[in-house]
This record gives sequence, structure tokens and C-alpha cells, in this order.
Amino acid sequence: MSDAASTLIEAGARLAAESARYASMGWMRGTSGNLSEVLSWDPLRLAVTASGRDKGELTEHDVVVVDVDGEAVDGGVPSAEAGLHARVAAVSGAGAVVHVHALAPVLAAERWPDGVVLRDLEMLKGFGRAAHDDVVTIPVIPNGQDMAVLGEAFERGFRADTPALLVARHGVYVWGEDLLQARHRLECLEWLLRFATATSMNVVEGSS
Repeated sequence: MSDAASTLIEAGARLAAESARYASMGWMRGTSGNLSEVLSWDPLRLAVTASGRDKGELTEHDVVVVDVDGEAVDGGVPSAEAGLHARVAAVSGAGAVVHVHALAPVLAAERWPDGVVLRDLEMLKGFGRAAHDDVVTIPVIPNGQDMAVLGEAFERGFRADTPALLVARHGVYVWGEDLLQARHRLECLEWLLRFATATSMNVVEGSS
């Protein structure tokens, strides 16, 4: 087995394990969501979970290599969203990108379509920001099927210190230097967004 094939299988095993974790949490229902890991930077190549597969049952072989445009390099069918994964990696320098359909991010994007503002919460430290004296705005972009358009919207609102993007009525993208950091950031952000939406509802109910 060549070094490239071995590297891809190792990446596929990590992506399959992370996908199974998120599927068990209800964040990748059906065949939804996709994960990616950068294989090389010059040229940019990513291993992306294959399209149309149950994310709780992936194997190390259920990955597709894509280029900077999200197009398959050696065959296979990547997710239609692979192009956005590639754009996020290219712009942010992240080694891994995670996209799931957890409900809290979608509710938060619905409530705050111009961006979700978070502050003074201890869990922000797990997201890579300060718990106090720091205002964090998670960008929200409209949903669409053209990944080039979504990529442009992402890039316009990109901030190096805010490793997340909400896509309205769709899901959330979070990234990190590797899959483990991306996971930790995603889990913390999901908690933060659940808190934000729950407390916002309480305020509205209390004022009625």
C-alpha cells in the first residue's frame, strides 16, 4: 500500500469515528452532515465523508478526496457541500472542518439572522474565546445550493478568531487544527447556542 493510500485510510478511520459520535448525538440524522480533514496544502486536498451514507455506519473507505473547488480527484461522490469545506480550509488554514445538523444552531440562526452574539459565558473558553470582556458574534448566512455563493458569503464575514459559521435553516460549520479541536469547539458552541435560545425564550415569555 502506498503512503498516500495509507494516509487516506487513516484519515477515513478518523472521519468515520467522529461521524459515528455525532450520529449518536442526533447531530447527523439520516445521511445528513459531512466532515473533512486536510490531506495536503499544496495542492489543497481534503478527505471528505462520502455522500448519501448513514453517518453512524461509515468505514475508513467511505471518504472521497477533493480539490480546492470541492471536486473529486480520484473518483467517488463527495457531498455537494465539499466545496464549502474546501473554502473554509483554504481561508482559515484549518486542518479539519465539521458540518452537522444539530438543532440549536438552526434555532439560533432563525432567532438572530444577522449573527448570534455571545458574551460572559464560561463555555466560550472551550470555543477558543475569553469567558469575559469578549463579545463573540457567530456569523449567519442564508442557505443555498450553490457552494461558491455560500463560500463567498462565508469569506465576507470570516474572522480568524471565530471558527464557526451558521447556515440558516440548515446547520453549522465549525473548524479547528484537527478533528479533535473541531469537535471540542462544536460541542461547546452547541451548548452556548442552546443557552442563548433557551434564555431568549424565557425573556420573551416573561415579558408577555
